[in-house]
Amino acid sequence: MKKIQLFLLISLSVNCLVFAQKPPNVVVFLVDDLRPVLGCYGNKVIKSPNIDALAKDGVKFNKAYAQQAICAPSRMSILTGMRPENIGIYSLFTPLRSVHKEIVTMPQLFKENGYVTVSLGKVYHHVSDDKESWSMLFPNEPNAYVKPENIAIADERKGNGPAFENAEVEDEAYKDGRVARDAVETLSKIKDDKFMMVVGLSKPHLPFNAPKKYWDLYNKDQFVVPNTKAPTNAGKYALTNWGELRNYAGIPQVGLLDDETAKTLMQGYYASVSYMDAQVGKVMKALDDLDLRKNTIVVFMSDHGWKLGEYGAWCKHTNFEIDVNVPLIISRESSYEKRKVNASSDALIENVDVFPTLAEACGLKTQELDGKSLVTLADNPKQCFHKAAYSVYPRGKNIMGFTCTDGKMRYTEWWDNKGNKLIENELYFNKQNYMKVSQNFAQSDKYQKDVERMKALLSVQFPNEERANYPQFDK
Repeated sequence: MKKIQLFLLISLSVNCLVFAQKPPNVVVFLVDDLRPVLGCYGNKVIKSPNIDALAKDGVKFNKAYAQQAICAPSRMSILTGMRPENIGIYSLFTPLRSVHKEIVTMPQLFKENGYVTVSLGKVYHHVSDDKESWSMLFPNEPNAYVKPENIAIADERKGNGPAFENAEVEDEAYKDGRVARDAVETLSKIKDDKFMMVVGLSKPHLPFNAPKKYWDLYNKDQFVVPNTKAPTNAGKYALTNWGELRNYAGIPQVGLLDDETAKTLMQGYYASVSYMDAQVGKVMKALDDLDLRKNTIVVFMSDHGWKLGEYGAWCKHTNFEIDVNVPLIISRESSYEKRKVNASSDALIENVDVFPTLAEACGLKTQELDGKSLVTLADNPKQCFHKAAYSVYPRGKNIMGFTCTDGKMRYTEWWDNKGNKLIENELYFNKQNYMKVSQNFAQSDKYQKDVERMKALLSVQFPNEERANYPQFDK
């Protein structure tokens, strides 16, 4: 009897210890316009030591996908765990809460469960969106200039100045440096609380403004301008005129960029990535210095990809692999007994999966979400997950592009929602360097079986009979 009592006492003590353990904290680095141009993803030119170190301390996902290649809808999708076609917002101009009061967002769920929720920098596209869900909401500053001549150009144009700047200043002279500073200071204030912090880093979004020391890591002549030809038979809806870049001073309104300008922009993009990487390092160091890393889950992710001159195009705004494939790294708290480090997964996953992942990892129950928790995959990175990853992109009010990949091919259908009919389709192979696909094989007799197979896969998520009925709340 004494042995039984002793066993029960020990069991009760262990259980009390487990239940008394503090739930994990969460830090999400949400980066803007970052394609997988990182050392940990195999790029030999980029200098990204801090993100590479994070990848070694967790699981790197090689086939992660955004649900739409534009900022506002993509971020809403991440923060709600819902797909853009179910939210009904596809543009930059409609805040989430202007049409959806009922959706429980990720910060809202964490706040309702006793977490201090912190938004720093660019998290939602609209900084005031969902503001009640944040315990601490820092402003999303504009991507401003430092050099007087560039400030003058921006003022004269009543908007964007040059597409890049490289002033000899400290990191905090530009926006992301201040975001990192505020994140470090905030961590020291909330270290005794359970918290969920989203660090919204704007680089490498245009303009490519970064301290000169990061530009000096690269020489523009080391960059090679990619093939500027659009894929053969790509169709008229496949690409855009990259108007986002054309809004900046010194960029031609029509036609291709000359090689010197293209190389300078490539150098600026890489410099901006290295600048952003340095800010990630500052926050990670603070987690270590404050002894928070042992109980903090860290996620590094991008809202969508970006083109650096491929197909003669720039920016995002397409359904090409290069615009929807994104880096995503999950590093569990260092005390987590199943945690995987220096691991890599080729499973198909989506940004919409992040919310349910963090909720499950922190023991929180969600409403029904479109995403699926990645906890089991993070614990066993070699297993399969989704059969396909899905994205959308509209062309105006009536044309919607629906796309999916099975990891080997990408299939896209451009659909007339008003007429409820297919306009054109695309089939590309994700072989070798998928960033440089050269031909649309959708009309090739040789690949019709592949077209039919991918068409069926696309219809799993986007049934033909439902495509004209997706909500659209854009103003």
